[in-house]
Parts: sequence; structure tokens; C-alpha cells
Amino acid sequence: MKSLCVVALAALFATSVMADEAKGPAKPDLAKGETISKTVCAACHTADGSRGIPTNPILQGQHADYLVKQLTEFKAGKRDNAVMKPMASTLSEDDMRNVAAFYESKSAKAGQSKHKESVALGEKIWRGGIADKQVPACAGCHGPAGAGIPAQYARLAGQHAEYVGAQLGLFRSGKRANSPQMATIAARMSDAEIAAVSDYVEGLNTVK
Repeated sequence: MKSLCVVALAALFATSVMADEAKGPAKPDLAKGETISKTVCAACHTADGSRGIPTNPILQGQHADYLVKQLTEFKAGKRDNAVMKPMASTLSEDDMRNVAAFYESKSAKAGQSKHKESVALGEKIWRGGIADKQVPACAGCHGPAGAGIPAQYARLAGQHAEYVGAQLGLFRSGKRANSPQMATIAARMSDAEIAAVSDYVEGLNTVK
């Protein structure tokens, strides 16, 4: 009888575990995410991830999966950044999911390209790449309108040109090593090409 009870309890426990696993992770808590944004992230990214200092990324409207991936890699040191590593290290997996979901829930404000003389080159690279350098079209991964693909490819539409240019420079130098694909692409681009496509990204078709 005792052995039967043990078997029954074990089966009940296993069923409970399987049920919990089937439920998956809890739904992100936007209120908790907002608190993290205001208390941990605001100094660099503003309280809601909107258009702050141009050298820091705009987080509003960014894919939550992509943000979680980046925070995880900052924490692990896979994406090396002296400022972000200690910040990310204070966050649990739930914290990351909550704050990422909070930013994704916001609508990013439109940006504006600033250099009319280079918009044509930026648009050409974005839409068609640079054939003689084997640089693929940015739109192939980030979408024609810069919407990106969750987890893998960032939403870039409206992003600060200064930030985009700096990241392409880091990819090119090897200092940002969490995307071999981007490192290969950036290594084939000149300063002028990086500047042009970065400026185009900030406004896409807003400069006439």
C-alpha cells in the first residue's frame, strides 16, 4: 500500500510539473517593466525609452524578444559594454522580459534624416546593398520600412543615426561580437557608406 501511495504521489507531482511547463513563462508585467525603466534605465534611455541622447538607442517600439536577447548577452558578456553589463547584471530573466515588453508596448516617434546630400546613397544601400562589395540590402533583414524581425533583427526605423553609425563601427572593428553576420557586412563598408545608411535609417523616406 505504501509503495502505491509513493507511486501515486510521484505521478501527481510529474503531472503538475508538466502542466506548469505547458503553461510556459508568465505573461510580462508592464507595470513592473515601467518601474524598471524609470529606476534602472531612465538615466540613459529616458523614463519611457523615447528619443533621448543620440548616442543611446531609442527603445520604444523595439521588439521585446530582441531586447531580451541583448540584455541577456550584456549580462553574460557576449556583447561587451562597460555601462550595460552592470545594469543588465541586476536584472532577472523576468525583469528583462517585463521591461522589454514595456518598451515594445510604446509607439516610437518618427525620426528625421539630416543630410539630404547622402540620402540617395543611404537609400541605395538600404534597398539594394553594395553589389561590388558583397554587402546585402539592409531591408533584406530589417524590412523595407525598418520594422525588423523579433529576436534576430532590430527595428531600426527612426533610430538615432549616431547610434546606428556607432554600432556599425563597433561591428566593423570587432568590438561588438554578438552578430557575426553584421560584423562581416560592416567590415566591407566605408565610413561614408556607414554614415549615409545610418542617416537614412533615422528618417527612411522623410527627407525629400
